[in-house]
Amino acid sequence: MSENWKNRTKLVHGGTRRSQYKEVSEAIFLTQGFVYDTAEQAEARFQKAGEDEFIYARYGNPTMAMFEDRISGYLGYEDAFACASGMAAVNAALTALLKAGDHVVASRALFGSCLYVLQDILGRFGVEVTLVDGTDNEAWAATIRPDTTLVFLESISNPTLEVIDLKHVCDLAHAVDALVLVDDAMATPVFSYAKACGADISIVSTTKHVDGQGRMLGGVICGPKDLIRGPIETYVKHTGGAMNPFTAWTHLKSLETMELRVRAQAATAERIAEALSGHSKLSAVRYPTHADHPQHDLARSQAPAGGTVLAFEVKGGKEACFRFLNALKLVTISNNFADAKSIATHPATTTHQRLPQDQKDILGISDGLVRFSAGLEDPEDLIADLEQALDKS
Repeated sequence: MSENWKNRTKLVHGGTRRSQYKEVSEAIFLTQGFVYDTAEQAEARFQKAGEDEFIYARYGNPTMAMFEDRISGYLGYEDAFACASGMAAVNAALTALLKAGDHVVASRALFGSCLYVLQDILGRFGVEVTLVDGTDNEAWAATIRPDTTLVFLESISNPTLEVIDLKHVCDLAHAVDALVLVDDAMATPVFSYAKACGADISIVSTTKHVDGQGRMLGGVICGPKDLIRGPIETYVKHTGGAMNPFTAWTHLKSLETMELRVRAQAATAERIAEALSGHSKLSAVRYPTHADHPQHDLARSQAPAGGTVLAFEVKGGKEACFRFLNALKLVTISNNFADAKSIATHPATTTHQRLPQDQKDILGISDGLVRFSAGLEDPEDLIADLEQALDKS
């Protein structure tokens, strides 16, 4: 991949490996293993595989390698390892880099499955985890200790869209030699600022904007080669969380259009936030770069757009919110986000249902909160659908 290529070019050509047939579209290598010319070659491969040498699909595959090279180059990282899902990537990154006795500082506004990995799984094996209000710079400074091993956060929180001062957190962590791992799902790969702010590792749920069309689960861990091809590759290849080749191929084709899709979706999200701001049936509208967001100045300083998701609070609690959701005609009710189709989610009863009520209260996940993922429909059609549904709430 040429370092001089612009980002859209990297998404089309980065990491391409052609077989002897010189195909235009990337090849899918649907194989679980690979053949060796001699026993000596097999022995050498198992001792140390070369750059384009493969052993077993759980360890790596040419199609996966193309995807890993393309997405890591796009995000500005040295290397990547592709995983079976976003949560497989989160689990692999955290588990591979932590051990009993380590101390982790994490933002309290995390996806429920991330909290489970940190507190239940890693806590069970002796990792100490301290949660902080991610929007409070002083809280980070007070909680990161000289013996802190790792910091974990969502650059933009799901579903309440809190924004963290990532450069500040990275500087604090690196001052004590702690690694910074960022869940970049809501920021999107297109508007990611993890590398620019100094994050050691960016974890992307490729289910979201990379696939972006409701087809495939996937995740990727991007970071320095010594971590990716050291503890992270070792952990994933022995525990079986690698991405399958067909998913990698589908993701490769999706990357070709990702910038076009995500930029259009982000523009729609911002347009809807403007249209709904001040609506009589809503008590709040949240979109990171919109003027009504309490951290919009920080959000604008870190990225040119606030992503493809906004949140708003319907007055009247759960009953009114359900009336609104049930009145939608164009927008789909589901629990994913970053799809080509616009999606409305009620986090309190679905994605974040299992959080204790006191945690929901702290995070602002109320019974009236709706997470809205902007798709590729015409924004005027979406606004009309939202407004007619709000009239019935």
